[in-house]
Amino acid sequence: MPPTGVFRVGGSRTTPGAWSALAIVIAALAGCASGGAGKGSSPEPAAVRLPPRHAGFDYQIGGAYPPPKGVRIVSRDRSDSPAPGLYNICYVNAFQAQPAERSSWPPDLLLRDAHGKVVIDEDWNEPLLDLRTPAKRTRIAKRVNRWIDGCAEKGFDAIEPDNYDSYTRSHHLLTADEATSFIILLSRHAHARHLAIAQKNTAELAGEHERTGLDFAVAEECGQYDECGVYAKAFDDRVVDIEYTDGGLRSALAHWGSRLSIVRRDRNVSTPGTAGYVRKA
Repeated sequence: MPPTGVFRVGGSRTTPGAWSALAIVIAALAGCASGGAGKGSSPEPAAVRLPPRHAGFDYQIGGAYPPPKGVRIVSRDRSDSPAPGLYNICYVNAFQAQPAERSSWPPDLLLRDAHGKVVIDEDWNEPLLDLRTPAKRTRIAKRVNRWIDGCAEKGFDAIEPDNYDSYTRSHHLLTADEATSFIILLSRHAHARHLAIAQKNTAELAGEHERTGLDFAVAEECGQYDECGVYAKAFDDRVVDIEYTDGGLRSALAHWGSRLSIVRRDRNVSTPGTAGYVRKA
């Protein structure tokens, strides 16, 4: 989940020379055509390009800027364009509605409690999306998949669908199975566009990655919370980690610095030259 204060919304393909640094894999794509995709789904193969292991990384979802020297992987908001010659990850807020976009969502797709009140992620002031039925999951996926299409058209290599763990903030109205069923729909669509798709946080579901079709991990503060090993095991070290404290960075580098892609950013994911900008690697 991005830090407070970041407005998240929503080029040419990466240059051919950059592909030599990337692994070409066949990723298992779980899912079926229905919005109720789940544990019984049959995987379908799809060719995608995975991020390189243990590569220089920068997290730019707060605004794009020229990547620092040594960076090979960058994550940017879907409203921005890819960085030429690098492995580019496209950020989309897939499980919650951004405050400025709340009115554009059909009211019945916003999660509501027993009193009809919209359930809000208080940390980010974002309404949760209602994933409780196959029909609603299909409708929400149709919208998010249009954003994925936009990422593909701009030339991104992968998708970072945020707030996979929103069910943990739903006051027990959503379940992990509903979250995984929804992300299977996004995985299928991303793979059809030849995009890899990341698991964003949600360490407790890392063991489901083969069923859900997720290809690598984007983890926030896995060093701070001692979760890097969970992602490293599930995704064969294809993990990019963002730490927001010096202590978290030290821990991540001490234990995983030779295996994972790790960066320290400020919590507002600021751009260079603005107050509070921090980037360490």
